[in-house]
Amino acid sequence: MKIVISTNQGQVSAHFGRCPHFTILDLENGKLKNKEVIENPGHSPGFLPQYFAEKGIECIIAGGMGMKAQGLFDQHNIEKVLGITGDINGVIERILNGTLEGGASLCERALGKCEHHDE
Repeated sequence: MKIVISTNQGQVSAHFGRCPHFTILDLENGKLKNKEVIENPGHSPGFLPQYFAEKGIECIIAGGMGMKAQGLFDQHNIEKVLGITGDINGVIERILNGTLEGGASLCERALGKCEHHDE
């Protein structure tokens, strides 16, 4: 399974599209096979869902994501786990031991509108 985590200075980024980096995990049989950190390749409407779909990503983990982006990830059958905060390594540990639980998108906590932008 391939997973992407929105990343900002070793922490889960509050907003997936505006993060400076992404951490890409390749899991096999419940174990971490590979971990790679890449620069954000760009934030334009519809680009990231297509980009990650082409890379075989099955799940994206982020603090928050706008409703339009959520719909675009749904179109590519990419699962979203939102409301996640904390250190990337701690999040990876929770993924591997099956205890990572998502919640409300941090973008939805501000009356249904992302505090980072209007998407």
